[in-house]
Amino acid sequence: MKNRLFQAFSERSFSFLWLSEIFTILAFNLFNFLLLLHVYSLTRSNTAVALVVVSFTLPAILFGILAGVYVDRWSKKKVLLISNIIRGVLLLVLAVFHQNLIAVYVISFLVSLVTQFFVPAETPIIPLIVRKELLYSANALFGLGLYGGAFLAYLLSGPLILLFGEVNTLIILGLMFFVSSIFITGIHIDSKSEKKKKGILSASKSALLDEVRTAIDVMRNSREIYNSIFLLAVSQTLLLVLAAIAPGYASQILNISIQKFPLYFIVPAALGVLVGAIILVTWLHESSKEKLTTLGLFLSGAAMLLLPYGSRITAREIVQDFNNLLPHFLDLTTLHFVIVLAFILGLANAFVFVPSNTILQEKTKDEFRGKIYGVLNALVGIFSLIPILAVG
Repeated sequence: MKNRLFQAFSERSFSFLWLSEIFTILAFNLFNFLLLLHVYSLTRSNTAVALVVVSFTLPAILFGILAGVYVDRWSKKKVLLISNIIRGVLLLVLAVFHQNLIAVYVISFLVSLVTQFFVPAETPIIPLIVRKELLYSANALFGLGLYGGAFLAYLLSGPLILLFGEVNTLIILGLMFFVSSIFITGIHIDSKSEKKKKGILSASKSALLDEVRTAIDVMRNSREIYNSIFLLAVSQTLLLVLAAIAPGYASQILNISIQKFPLYFIVPAALGVLVGAIILVTWLHESSKEKLTTLGLFLSGAAMLLLPYGSRITAREIVQDFNNLLPHFLDLTTLHFVIVLAFILGLANAFVFVPSNTILQEKTKDEFRGKIYGVLNALVGIFSLIPILAVG
């Protein structure tokens, strides 16, 4: 059977975009983890750490939609290229002023601000470089890169800092943004698409607010687009909240060190994303995308709700009776229960990410796509800020 998952790699520009994504995701997530650890080591204050969360969440709320408007006016390839160069420079600057807490907050805010322009250009560029019949494959691979990169960053954050120190790690991350920029230069977009887009935008004299209203009308008038944005926002918010509670969950519920948490949770979750992507592209590519995303969100919610009750479930008599029938090393424990839930969370996330992004790319025109992803970015910022700060 022909493997559908990797078909999008036949498009040279998508291969460059995917490689760029890997370096960008690793650098951005490692930077966020490093920042949280660094501020805590400087201040020993949870409030100071919470302010870091605010500094890289607030720009999405304030500028997410506006950034999407401008991205639709500009070349998405140039936005990706310039955004990564700026973020690389900012990280090199922070390596010099890393002991200054105000500088840390300011640069964190600026990196997040630049990211608001990057996000509405990255995923929306996929339909410009990939044939329509390959969108499912492209979004599956993109999801693997996105979440795999984030999971890998979580795994590498501690060892990288211990091995190279905070300053050298910042320099390495800045260089990773530059490497990502090099791959972006290999992306080729049809010149006719660019000219057509520029013509439409230059002919329009509508104000920024009018453009935002137009994009909102597009979302409001299409149930598929509206549902896809909402499901993506909720799914991404659940992951952010999970990342925020991970340290306490590892020590208080699982009774393991935070260093072991990635092995028992992040690895099975990453495997779940991979399996979910393969299932979607190979067997469910003709199934209803809306039903798949709804199923994915349901599985995510169920897994999240069950996470705190692992010890109670494994302590039930029926589980203990089953354990008595097994060799001791095969006993079902809370840790096994959490590993299964982590796998389900990864699988469910693939079921939300791949179909939802494919719907948005199929049902929207290029001149609206940046604004729609800008709205998504703002929603994630709004949804995640309050629960993450409450957890902190």
